Amino acid sequence: MYRWEIVAAVTAQRVFGIVRAARPEEAVAAAEAVLDAGLRAVEVALSTPGAVSALARLTEKRPEALIGAGTVLDEAAARAAIEAGARFLVSPGLYPAVIRTGHRYGVPVFPGTATPSEMVRALEEGADALKLFPASGLAPAWLKDVRAALPQAPVIPTGGVTIDNAADWIAAGAVACGMGSALTSGGAHAAGERVTALLDRLARAR
Repeated sequence: MYRWEIVAAVTAQRVFGIVRAARPEEAVAAAEAVLDAGLRAVEVALSTPGAVSALARLTEKRPEALIGAGTVLDEAAARAAIEAGARFLVSPGLYPAVIRTGHRYGVPVFPGTATPSEMVRALEEGADALKLFPASGLAPAWLKDVRAALPQAPVIPTGGVTIDNAADWIAAGAVACGMGSALTSGGAHAAGERVTALLDRLARAR
């Protein structure tokens, strides 16, 4: 896929899962639980010990899924994640070297931003989408106002997004939401139920 095709695929469901765990085996299990429940895209945070090995296992076991890497802070981490099979990269802040590395290998990058100025700078650096982080300190109404001035900004709220407010973020103009423990915790059955409920809500919010 080209970068724009990957971005379209990752955001098609208006949500992707974010997995953080104490061990790589737990990360793989949590990712597989939400994938089995119907999600198509999952980000594995590199703050997880052994995250690169978890990425490699997931991309081998689930070649049809869109497996990305999160908490990518520098060029070395970006390169390692890509070599492990990551299809997209997500950062908590704006690191131009990560964007350049991703693009060098045809991988889209979603850097973290928290202000309109950061959003504009990220777009100038070539960001494929903008992670709004942490979204917990903001509200969908804030995004709606920002999007009035920056309608070209493809924003992905992350950090504090829940099943209850995800649809509000989409209605405010977000292209997708990144959701961590609010979606992926509690074991396969609980995560599956949450994914089903969330996808139904997001479908009605479009």
